[in-house]
Amino acid sequence: MFVTFEGLDGSGKTTQVELLRARLEADGREVVTAREPGGTALGEELRKLVLHGGEMTPWAEALLYAAARAELVAEVVVPALARDADVILDRYLDSSVVYQGVGRGLGLEEVLELNLRAVGGLLPDRTFVLALDPARSVARVGGRPDRIERAAESFHASVAAAYERLAELQPERILVLDGSLLPEVLAARIHEELIGHGLRRRL
Repeated sequence: MFVTFEGLDGSGKTTQVELLRARLEADGREVVTAREPGGTALGEELRKLVLHGGEMTPWAEALLYAAARAELVAEVVVPALARDADVILDRYLDSSVVYQGVGRGLGLEEVLELNLRAVGGLLPDRTFVLALDPARSVARVGGRPDRIERAAESFHASVAAAYERLAELQPERILVLDGSLLPEVLAARIHEELIGHGLRRRL
């Protein structure tokens, strides 16, 4: 199964990736996790550039994210799925659709098309958006925000609204959950949803 977590920074994505990984491994499953951008040598270099480098144009930003994603899918995701492992990603192409497509004003459809080309059309089986108020997101991030996190609160508000819109457009894949819930409560809900979506324990 291919599962991705989305949401504003500080929404708890990384925590939920690790909790789900532990739960699935306890059930005897092989699990591969990665963050975006990153997960490969090229991806980690591009991560430094887009998150901690200088300012860049919106399309340059979008193309760098897509390049990192293309490498991750080719080197990590596709091989893992081919051997029947579960893959859990901390962000995927929906991040680009909302952050660059909507937040940067490049166009939802345009950025989605770019990224579908980059990943060969590969979409997750299930995507969980952890919804969090933008002001609370800023508070959780703390005192050393990266280049994206430093954007105005209005930018992050538009991103949050875009996630809601995506979920309305693709309800069969994307589920919005309350990111302010206790991590253990949220993790239980996520596991229940995956069971309902066809996840089965491996013996």
